[in-house]
Amino acid sequence: MKFSTAAALFFAPSVLAFAPAQPTFRPVTSLKSTEAASETKAFAKLPASIKPGVVTGQALVDLLQHAKKEGFAIPGVNIVGSNSINACMEAAAKYGGPIMITFSKGGGAYIAGKTLKNEGDSASVAGCIAGAKHVREVAKLYGVPVVLHTDHCQKSWLPWIDQLMDANEAYFKEHGEPLFSSHMLDLSEEPLEENIAICKKYLERMAKCNVLLEFELGVTGGEEDGVDNSDVDNDKLYTQPEEVYYAYKELGSVPNGHFTCAASFGNVHGVYAPGNVELRPIILHNTQKYIQEKEGCEDTKPMMFVFHGGSGSSTEDIQYAIEAGVIKMNIDTDTQWAFWDGMREYEAKYHDYLQGQIGNPEGPDKPNKKYYDPRMPLRAGEEAMANRLVKAAQDLNCVNVLN
Repeated sequence: MKFSTAAALFFAPSVLAFAPAQPTFRPVTSLKSTEAASETKAFAKLPASIKPGVVTGQALVDLLQHAKKEGFAIPGVNIVGSNSINACMEAAAKYGGPIMITFSKGGGAYIAGKTLKNEGDSASVAGCIAGAKHVREVAKLYGVPVVLHTDHCQKSWLPWIDQLMDANEAYFKEHGEPLFSSHMLDLSEEPLEENIAICKKYLERMAKCNVLLEFELGVTGGEEDGVDNSDVDNDKLYTQPEEVYYAYKELGSVPNGHFTCAASFGNVHGVYAPGNVELRPIILHNTQKYIQEKEGCEDTKPMMFVFHGGSGSSTEDIQYAIEAGVIKMNIDTDTQWAFWDGMREYEAKYHDYLQGQIGNPEGPDKPNKKYYDPRMPLRAGEEAMANRLVKAAQDLNCVNVLN
């Protein structure tokens, strides 16, 4: 059936999805898939198309399909500079799995420099591009698959994505693949029809250079990096299966369009005391059943989901969501804390060596340069963040999935 062919092509903040196959259209990436089949596999447990370094196009589709089939989810981590970027790849090498490195609009501006005015999103765009190029230069050295992604983009921020797409198209023209693997549009505050119409317009552009679209239905509560939904109506935290199916059908008509959908099931950014957040992963299960019945397909998980607002979630909720086809979970709050906690512990351990350039418990004339060298506390932060991501990978069944 045409739907079962498409089933592997989905992924999102809470829901990942890919377009149904078009009988009369042969995606350009299908040729790459055929060629990859004859290649030597880089990873024993992954499809042959997936190599160390940045994963895009058909290789990304293959990775997400494989994750759904094998029942694991990829950590999607917000970063703010080379330290957190490197911690992500270090963690992936430790746990033996893929990683998704995620740039936000604010994170991009921070990478470019806080003193820049960011007129016309110039700093946000430059910082994201600089960070992506850093990843492309070093990712292969870590020996893991890396997905380059951007996070929430509301309607008023679309010029930011427009400029990143300009960069993708320029990179594609020169290298045959986009700079970024995927971009997220978060138009969940707009009416459903407008949300999907705009997403469809962008997907038509993205499809031409093999960029995957992640979109959101329903609202992820809380606040994160300039997106504040802390006062959102409770009913908007829970997406209905009919809404997901509508988006699936509309976006599925785009030739070579691959997309992921973030369907909300009570997700909230940040971390809260137990009982303050009510996750309902059953919504994801019900959505799978609804689409399967509508399409008449054999696949019991025709959609792939991603989980936004994952920090602080219970292992039980995470595992149940993965059973419903979640293949990526966003992590930000927990890794921010881990990075800070690593630096805090470093300062506490070497406090008496950090009170001046000269003089410490070993003697009044002893130098302290090797203790206050900025690389030392930053490295402690990297190590702590990487360790937290290893724990996240364990929760997501993403350990030792390469070889």
